[in-house]
Amino acid sequence: LHLKTVAEAIKMHESTVSRVTSNKYMLTPRGLFELKYFFTVSISAVAGGDSHSAEAVRHKIRALILQESPEAVLSDDDIVDMLKKGGVDLARRTVAKYREAMNIASSVQRRREKRALAKVAGS
Repeated sequence: LHLKTVAEAIKMHESTVSRVTSNKYMLTPRGLFELKYFFTVSISAVAGGDSHSAEAVRHKIRALILQESPEAVLSDDDIVDMLKKGGVDLARRTVAKYREAMNIASSVQRRREKRALAKVAGS
């Protein structure tokens, strides 16, 4: 579901629908969700392929970060390059925004944490 679809159906501007759904929540059998969660943000694909949902892209970013090793921590630029190879066209700033929204530290902080954990495990 897109904000634009709802806006057209109720004959209001898309920004109005966005404002109305901000900070409003719905309790469902699967948990509490902000209304904005139910609206898809599509992200364009490389070379005109199928677009991707923002949620699916966030999942890919999390998976890439979970797979990194202490010796090869991925920067936001590295993540952008890997996503492009997978057909997702995304800016570095967007990767940073999604990473921060998921409470994932920067590459510098992750590298420090992983090295510290490796030292503790090696002791």
